Amino acid sequence: MTTTTWYTTIVSPIGELLLKSDGESVTGLYMHKHKRGATPTREWRRDDAALKRPCAQLQSYFAGELHEFDLALAPEGTPFQQRVWRALCDIPFGETVSYGELARRIGQPTASRAVGLANGRNPISIVVPCHRVIGADGSLTGYGGGLARKRWLLAHEAKGSLI
Repeated sequence: MTTTTWYTTIVSPIGELLLKSDGESVTGLYMHKHKRGATPTREWRRDDAALKRPCAQLQSYFAGELHEFDLALAPEGTPFQQRVWRALCDIPFGETVSYGELARRIGQPTASRAVGLANGRNPISIVVPCHRVIGADGSLTGYGGGLARKRWLLAHEAKGSLI
């Protein structure tokens, strides 16, 4: 059975975003020129109305009004990647953790490199906050959307966490 892929685009302070859904859940959120981005195909269907709720939440996030998303998510990945992505969702707004700490949180303290790879393959950026993971020394490390966007997202959340 083939499922339809629905999509829309969103204008944001960090550039245009591509939001992808299976009709029930968000399956992808990609930044323009995202390292592992997606491009709509002929089979995809644009439907701004069907994706109104996730778009509204993203707009509220960028306005500094929303600190926690409440959306059905269905990222495709391995069981290990799924565990990492669930753990990312537990990192509070305005906070950061290291790759090593994230590995400890999923019960695999020696898997910081694997956690980093899974983090880099997160298909639902921002909502699944992979930007909140930093190097052990506090440095900003790789980000599929680029370090300038990661820096912007962290500064945006740091400002919003003071409210």
